[in-house]
Amino acid sequence: MGNYPTGVTVVTTVDENNQPIGLTVNSFASVSIDPLLILWSIDKRVGTYELFAKTEKFAVNVLAGDQSDVCSLFATKGTDRFSNCEWKLSENKLPIISGAAGVLECKTFKTVEAGDHMILIGEVIDIQSANSDPLLYHRRKFGKIPGQFYL
Repeated sequence: MGNYPTGVTVVTTVDENNQPIGLTVNSFASVSIDPLLILWSIDKRVGTYELFAKTEKFAVNVLAGDQSDVCSLFATKGTDRFSNCEWKLSENKLPIISGAAGVLECKTFKTVEAGDHMILIGEVIDIQSANSDPLLYHRRKFGKIPGQFYL
């Protein structure tokens, strides 16, 4: 699977105390146009699994080509991720990473058990696009491909 290039996202939500949580995710894909649905998956062993499994909404922050540091930050355990990056709460009360190439705010549409992961399907309720090149992951390396890769 490491030879398959993917985009890189940070998926965010808030916990029951309205504290932001998030993690780096590259298992992101489009599902449907009508209604507009996307999906991503989370490992059941991740510390934030229970929070994401029961959340009613989440944001998919599509990282920009110059955000490999944000990717690493949200993939690192034991660090206060949100105090080490710029972000804000959206009108939908979801954490949005500043400088992202795009953001898809979603309400949870369905969850599907899939082995040691859970697939979360979200119905897109808001889209923002910065029209910048996305961060890509291929063979354990991050980078961007110049071109017209926009949301």
